[in-house]
Amino acid sequence: MADKKKDIRALTKEQLREFFVAQGDKAFRGNQVYEWLWGKGAHSFEDMTNVSKATREMLENHFVINHIKVDTMQRSSDGTVKNAVQLHDGLVVESVLIPTKSRTTACVSSQVGCSLDCRFCATARLKRMRNLNPDEIYDQVVAIDNESRLYHDRPLSNIVFMGMGEPLMNYNNVLKAIDKITDDEGLGMSPRRITVSTSGVPKMIRKMADDEVKFKLAVSLHSAIDEVRTSIMPFNATFPLADLRSALEYWYSKTKSRITYEYVVWKGINDKRKDVDALVQFCKFAPSKVNLIEYNPIDDGEFQQANSEAIDMYVKVLEANNITVTIRRSRGKDIDAACGQLANKS
Repeated sequence: MADKKKDIRALTKEQLREFFVAQGDKAFRGNQVYEWLWGKGAHSFEDMTNVSKATREMLENHFVINHIKVDTMQRSSDGTVKNAVQLHDGLVVESVLIPTKSRTTACVSSQVGCSLDCRFCATARLKRMRNLNPDEIYDQVVAIDNESRLYHDRPLSNIVFMGMGEPLMNYNNVLKAIDKITDDEGLGMSPRRITVSTSGVPKMIRKMADDEVKFKLAVSLHSAIDEVRTSIMPFNATFPLADLRSALEYWYSKTKSRITYEYVVWKGINDKRKDVDALVQFCKFAPSKVNLIEYNPIDDGEFQQANSEAIDMYVKVLEANNITVTIRRSRGKDIDAACGQLANKS
């Protein structure tokens, strides 16, 4: 019978209030339970100490709390932490705490596996098993916030949706999770400290703009030449660069928010001057920032980090065209927690 019970965190606060009224109780009881679920992160009804035992038993009879469990935790020599997170149905995703001197960032997953097929990414080699629910995304953030406080003596400062999965292929649940994360009755984080990274789903980028989201957008680009991008990210044949750029132009027209491009330079793939020139032309329609990311191998040797001369060329040409560029060094490589490595050893 337990599997027939509804996950209580699928209910809104108003639905909880209505449930208690239907049980002959006071509506405010729903507020109390809601606070336990989201503000205090209760893992069980027994945790709800200001709720009567009879009420807790009644909740136990009607609902479950499908809370995640950090199955294994690995700590890198650079302070990075990787969590293997077990979901209520036994499936596993990974999330990462990335510390720097000034901040701690949670890299969270949005799908079990991934909907897309980027050839350089370990996660893409897993089939997409299912989308994560809003509470499962929220729980990853809570777990990493706790680790940030424990290991770095400060609360989590930033969140990036750059873990397993394509966030825009789980759009509704990602938005619901962010609503809870930013709600004063949840974690109360500013949406400006949250970045959603997409490989580029034009229709959903337009929807984000129409929905007037307040979080930041990053695009995993890696090439501004269709033939090259399709060779490394085959779904580009379905969502070509012209469609992506049009959607990004629409995003900027609606939000006036700077676009960040995530970009890996690989030897023999996108390390020529023509690749940089194409990137410059792609970026010029709106204020943008390019993060040049160090490549993290996934064992087969097909993709190799470009040499330093190619990286220097990218930096020089981008800066000459007034495009902000940073070189992002990978963290957590020794525990396969770096960008593109999640699920590498699962």
